[in-house]
Amino acid sequence: MIFPLLLGKGKRLFGEGAMPAAFKLVKSQASSTGVIMATYERSGEIKVGSFATEKPSEAEIERRKNWK
Repeated sequence: MIFPLLLGKGKRLFGEGAMPAAFKLVKSQASSTGVIMATYERSGEIKVGSFATEKPSEAEIERRKNWK
């Protein structure tokens, strides 16, 4: 999974008072060295939630048993 994140002190991509917005992936390409170039566009309001589940699935329990 990839979670885009903007960091640093360079040129501001979002000015003061900018409204948060969701983005959707519209194009991606991987270079021969494994660098991923991704293009996103705004996609409405931010959807919040969690990727965690209360109880792991049987498949997840098996995966954890086999993980070294």
